[in-house]
Amino acid sequence: MDTDALLEQAILHREQVVAVYAGEERAFCPHALGTKGQRRHVLAYQFAGGSRSGLPPGGDWRCFAVDDLERATSRPGPWYTAPNVFNPQACLDEIDLVVQPAPPRQAAPQATPD
Repeated sequence: MDTDALLEQAILHREQVVAVYAGEERAFCPHALGTKGQRRHVLAYQFAGGSRSGLPPGGDWRCFAVDDLERATSRPGPWYTAPNVFNPQACLDEIDLVVQPAPPRQAAPQATPD
C-alpha cells in the first residue's frame, strides 16, 4: 500500500500512523489529506516522536508532505486531536478527505475591554 492510501485508510478508521519525516520518527493521527500547491500534504496531530522544532507535552499540529514520509505504517490506538484543528490551518489549499466526525472548532478568543 502506498503512503497516500495508507493515510486515507488511517483517516477513515481513525488509526495512528508511525513514519519517519525529516530524519525523525513521528507518531501521529492524520486528520485531513489534500494538496498544498502541487504537493500532497497531511494535516496531523503528532503526539509522540521527534521534531526539529520540539514537541510540546501532549502533542501539536503538524503538516507533512506525503512524499517525504518514509516507512509509514498504521496501527490501532487512542485517537489524539485538539479543538483548534482548523483555526486557522495553512497546511492545505484543497482538502480531499477529512476525519469524520470532524473535531469541533474552537471559538476564536474574544477581545476583552481595557
